[in-house]
Amino acid sequence: MIPHVPIEAVTGPDRFHWFGYYDKLQFDSSRRYLLGMAVDFEGRSPRPEDTIQLGMIDLRDDNRWIDFAQTRAWCWQQGCMLQWVPGRERTVIWNDRSGERFVAHMLDIDTGEKVEIPRAIYALSPDGRSAVATDFRRINHLRPGYGYAGIPDPNEGRYAPDDSGIWLIDLDRGTEELIITIEQVTRFEFDVDEAPDAMHYFNHLLVNPDGSRFEFLHRWRPADESAGFRTRMLTADMSGSNVRVVDDSGHTSHFIWKDPHHILAYTKPPEHESAFYLFDERDGGFVCELDERRNGHCTYLPGGEWILNDTYPQGEDRLQDLYLYHIDSGRRVDLCTFPAPPEYSGEWRCDLHPRFSPDGATVCVDSAHENGRQIYLMEIRDACV
Repeated sequence: MIPHVPIEAVTGPDRFHWFGYYDKLQFDSSRRYLLGMAVDFEGRSPRPEDTIQLGMIDLRDDNRWIDFAQTRAWCWQQGCMLQWVPGRERTVIWNDRSGERFVAHMLDIDTGEKVEIPRAIYALSPDGRSAVATDFRRINHLRPGYGYAGIPDPNEGRYAPDDSGIWLIDLDRGTEELIITIEQVTRFEFDVDEAPDAMHYFNHLLVNPDGSRFEFLHRWRPADESAGFRTRMLTADMSGSNVRVVDDSGHTSHFIWKDPHHILAYTKPPEHESAFYLFDERDGGFVCELDERRNGHCTYLPGGEWILNDTYPQGEDRLQDLYLYHIDSGRRVDLCTFPAPPEYSGEWRCDLHPRFSPDGATVCVDSAHENGRQIYLMEIRDACV
């Protein structure tokens, strides 16, 4: 490891710890408590009976780990969608399995009051009152490592089912509504003859900063799996109406909202090189925001002047870079370089997935460079100058 800023491990070697994706709230509003997951094995796919522990790290009490729940609905890349619920102080949410359904639980950490939501969530609205969800059964079937084991896909043999897609969930009422179907999107500005035998699914949903629209990826996997999957990026109103195709290049990867109408995404538009492009979701126009050929998990620090990003393992030493990019000046500031052990690849790789505190002064990552996957914290305040 090559650190350029102060860094510390906040979890220990007694178990393996991680948080998961880069677009979820890991820090509470006080910056004292950090969410995480713990498990006692690595190196294989989760099985239906596998349970992981959920907890939080008290950063003001010698990084003490505090257990509060368990779950049987999780994956190595995104965990169980564990996160703090915005607008609901001291409340967390995560996905679980209950009988033959994937559900979500909301827990008030202080009172212990827990509410079950009838469908597993994917992304929350900024006010914490609603969520969008997709079908984790189908994701697990078509993209292992991002769905959940334990419940088979009832549409396994169907190319584009009309009873699966995106649901809007009212977290106050505990209700759900199917607002966009997979079948519907395959008929929307899409040439189905391009891959007539492809299996379609949705993945990577994210609500915009003012809660008016959300983004989702439409992916399809041809019968010839060696061809890999293809991707379109779309947006819609929270009701599922006014669907727009933002990037139909087939190459959309990691993304983040910059503001209510602009999305930063790593992709390769026609006649352009792969890089991070800033799209206007209203008309699909784009400009290159970060001319970086290596894919990564991108976010904007508060204020929108800096992009926080990482890379996948590079070279013989499998080095993962963590860095900041100042948009106006084009200046890159390296924060740390982490070596990724070769056994951490494929479905159970350990991406850094950088997350930041509410004030943008602290960054948290997952890394497996020592003691298996663990959670690391670093202060970056002095780097953003």
